[in-house]
Parts: sequence; structure tokens; C-alpha cells
Amino acid sequence: MDSKVNDPEMINDLIKINNDRIAGYRTALDLAHSMHIDDLGGIFAKYILQSEQFITELTPHVIREGEEPTDSTMLSGKLFRLWMNIKVSVAGNDRKSLLESCEKGEDAFRDMYKKILEEDSEFLSVPVQHLIGDQLSRQLVAHDEVKALRDAILTSD
Repeated sequence: MDSKVNDPEMINDLIKINNDRIAGYRTALDLAHSMHIDDLGGIFAKYILQSEQFITELTPHVIREGEEPTDSTMLSGKLFRLWMNIKVSVAGNDRKSLLESCEKGEDAFRDMYKKILEEDSEFLSVPVQHLIGDQLSRQLVAHDEVKALRDAILTSD
């Protein structure tokens, strides 16, 4: 049995990046709808659900440490969503710009998870490290799907 205590602040940071991802994909859904490219809605909704699941999996580990799970986002996520709205508007209001913005969001998500696993794992129990690694693996599939959709546009141009 691993007796290491988990750092609830670190786990809450992961919850925040998931909240950012949810908000980012909600913004992307709205933008896709306004641009009449509703075929992306299913993908965006799938990744909203994925982050909601990730939060559900992370929450008990914060509570177990006597802390409350956060419902906030990171400031960088708020800035990213603002940038997404501006970029899509300025860059042509098109599918490619929207997918590029989503891929940047997936990159930020991946980078935070990797940083915690590579640099801060000593503050987490082995089961929580495995959970984070599993979530990262599932997110990388999402990243690759968004990238493939974006690349398909680039090759058809």
C-alpha cells in the first residue's frame, strides 16, 4: 500500500486545465455553429465529455486530502479562449483556424499533464500517477484526432 499523500493543489491544477478544455470546446462548438460547420460538433462534444470524466476521476483524490475540488479555470485558459475567438475571426473564420486553435488547446493540456508526470510526480501517489498517465494517453488520442482533421484540410488546399 502506497502511503504517499497526494498534493491536492496539483490535482486541482489538473481539474482547472480540464475546466479550461471544457470551456474551450464549448467556445469551439459555438464558433463552429456560427460558421455553419456543425459536423465538428460531435467531436467537440466528445472531448467535453472526456474532460468531465477526467474531473470525475480526479475529484476523489482532492477530497481524500481534505480539500475541495476546484470549479475554476486557469487564467491562461481564459486568455486562450479569448485568443481563439480573435484568431478565428481574424484568420478567416474557417474550419482550419478553428481546428488549429483546438489543437493549441490540446497542446497546453498535454504539456501540463506531462510536466506534472515528469517534474512533480514525487508529490503524487503511484495510483494517482497511473491515473494521470492514463488520462494523458486518452487525451493524446484526442489531440491526434484534432490534428488529423486539421491536416486533412491542409492537404486538400
